[in-house]
Amino acid sequence: MAFKLLLRTTLLAGAAAITLGTAANAADWRGWNIHPEGYPNTVALEKFAKDVTDRTEGRVTAQVYNNAVLGDQPDAIDQVRNGALDFANFNLGPMGEFVPSINVLSLPFLFTGVDQMHAVMDGEIGQRFSDDMSNEGIISLAWFDSGARSFYDTKKPIETPADLDGLKIRVMNNQLYVDMVDDMGGNATPMAYGEVYQSLKTGVLDGAENNFPSFESSNHYEVAKFYSLSEHLILPECVCISKTSWDSLTPQDQEIVRQAAVEAALEQRKLWAEQEKASRRKVEEAGVTINEIADKTPFQEKMKPVYDGFLEANPDLKPLVEEIQATEVAG
Repeated sequence: MAFKLLLRTTLLAGAAAITLGTAANAADWRGWNIHPEGYPNTVALEKFAKDVTDRTEGRVTAQVYNNAVLGDQPDAIDQVRNGALDFANFNLGPMGEFVPSINVLSLPFLFTGVDQMHAVMDGEIGQRFSDDMSNEGIISLAWFDSGARSFYDTKKPIETPADLDGLKIRVMNNQLYVDMVDDMGGNATPMAYGEVYQSLKTGVLDGAENNFPSFESSNHYEVAKFYSLSEHLILPECVCISKTSWDSLTPQDQEIVRQAAVEAALEQRKLWAEQEKASRRKVEEAGVTINEIADKTPFQEKMKPVYDGFLEANPDLKPLVEEIQATEVAG
């Protein structure tokens, strides 16, 4: 009787230890996102988090924190690099400060359109970028859309580079964007995204540059009534995982996470295309003047010093720039 009681106690203790061990080994992942609820990237990243949680059967429990509540993007990139955050959706513009080859993607007018960008990022070149990011502690598993970025301002339509003369234009924190705006005659002003609305409203800024969904969801259209379709930047975004978090996964769970990221990217691209049309319609109805720039050649010509300076500083990246520009869209 005593032996049976001892055996039963031992078995119960073993079961409890297994349960506690499983709970202790479960990973609670925190994800960074700059966008608000309902935004295409937010919907897709939350789908990613749910799919990872469901498909790993709780071995990983992922949660997204929206609206940059966990810090601004440069800080969040650093946190993912050092493992303080587990995953994120990042625009690749600020990533160039951490991964130099990524700066190639910030060259103005690099891509002929979004389809060509997809052909580049979904292929071997995109994998090279992912490998470079991995060396800096970030694993990129899939690429989101972020449309084409254009100028918007509180003063007037931008028809030629001369119209930017003297305008204070907010840019993301990357020297290439500073050079881009300065060489067009504007006054580039790096600033955190969350500060832009008030700065436009008070005149600290005259304008900024972004895509239609961000222009609309940030409410910048309420204070900046001129949107000019320069389409000077087509920047991919990533579904990124901290290498620390990635390396802690089993091969089986790595494959689950990778597949969830790819599916999230497909969902985001579909939602993005729909949102671009809806956002453009909304800001037009709100009284924004949308200016189609008939000839972008003067803007492109102004970028020669930007390219020359970049390639002089990074001669090893010249073949990569040429390879991207030569990439053709299938079909």
